[in-house]
Order: sequence, then C-alpha cells, then structure tokens
Amino acid sequence: MGLVKYIREEIQVIRERDPAIKSNWEVFLYPSFKVILSYRVAHRLYRKKHYFLARWVSQRAARKTGIEIHPGARIGRGLFIDHGTGVIIGETTIIGNNVTLYQGVTLGGTGKEKGKRHPTLKDNVMVSAGAKILGSFTIGENSKIGAGAVVLKEVPPNCTVVGVPGRIVKMGDQKIPREDMDQVHLPDPVSNDIRELQKDNIRLKKELRELEKHMKCMKDNTIEMEDDKEEQHEAV
Repeated sequence: MGLVKYIREEIQVIRERDPAIKSNWEVFLYPSFKVILSYRVAHRLYRKKHYFLARWVSQRAARKTGIEIHPGARIGRGLFIDHGTGVIIGETTIIGNNVTLYQGVTLGGTGKEKGKRHPTLKDNVMVSAGAKILGSFTIGENSKIGAGAVVLKEVPPNCTVVGVPGRIVKMGDQKIPREDMDQVHLPDPVSNDIRELQKDNIRLKKELRELEKHMKCMKDNTIEMEDDKEEQHEAV
C-alpha cells in the first residue's frame, strides 16, 4: 500500500470513530495517527533486525504521544486509539483489523515467560478505557471489553466482558459494527449481584422479625402456663 493511500485510510478510520473531528487536518494532530505511523516504521526496522533503531523510533513516539507500542507487535489495518494516554501494547501482541482501544488500555504479559506472552485481538474488537488484557490468549472477533475490566483468559467471538477478573456477560452471534463505540451501556454483573444480596437481606430480615414474634408468643404462653401452675399449686 502506498504512503498516501495509507494516510487517507487512517484519516478515514479516525474520522469515522471520533465525532469530535471537524476536518481532515485535525487528524494530523492526533496521538493515534502519529503513533501508528511511527509504529509502521519501527516494525519494519524490527523485522529487519535493526532492534536498537526500532526501539529508538518507538520510544520517541511514546514520549510524544503517551502511547507505547513495542515494535515487535503485529497490528492490522484500521487500529484506532482514542485519546491514547497510558496505552501499552506488548512485543508479542497480535491485533487484527478495525480494532479500537481507549485510554489506559494494557495488552500485556503475566511474567517473564518465553515466546508468545501477550494477547491476540481478532477483528472488530473494542477495548474500553482502563481495561487490562494480560496473557497469551485470544479475544474473539467482534467482542467488547468493558471499562476497567481485567481479562485473564480467552474470550470467544461476539462476547461482552466486564469486571475484575473479567467475566463474559453477553454472548451471541450479533456482529458489533465498527460504528458501535458504546462503552457505557454494558451489563453489570456486580450491580446485579448486589441487588440480589439486597433482596436476600430484606427477605432474611422479614423472616427474622416473624421468628422474633413467634418466639415472643411462645415465651408469653410459657409464662402464662407457669402462672397457672403456681395458682393451682397455691390452691391445693
């Protein structure tokens, strides 16, 4: 792909996914645009085993944009990093086409293991702000990772994951379109669990009050029976 064609495609990707853009010229100011161009240069150097130069290009871009992409990562077309501050993409990460990452996302490893140690994100995945995906596993096509989630195991295609640790709360064959950038209206299993606990708490309190009433009645009956026995004994 020619440089001009590639730049036009990147401009289209950013304008499509960020409603704040008012003109093509603004795209040239975006950290996402700058870091992706630098990554392409660094990755080419990395593949040619010019490791120092590759890291120099990538670290220079990280200082300027706040987005750190290891030059060894493999990234497809149409990656969009919204805002981007604090985004980290590890060396063995593989990212498919039309993936969207928000600020504070980490695609990292879990230790000093050798070989493939970072996640693979398939096409059309969206990772919301502050989410962490740690380890060598795959996030399936068209999946959403909720804000602040910590994902530690594989996610099938067409799923929604939220929570710490990440839990699949929605699964289906409905494709998530590229225009669907909703980070807010996701299922909340923690809130659901809290509501269930509140219901159980109300039920237990009601049962406890009924039990207290029952115990009080039994106590009153016992006292009356003892009084009757005492009266009978005095009469005798």
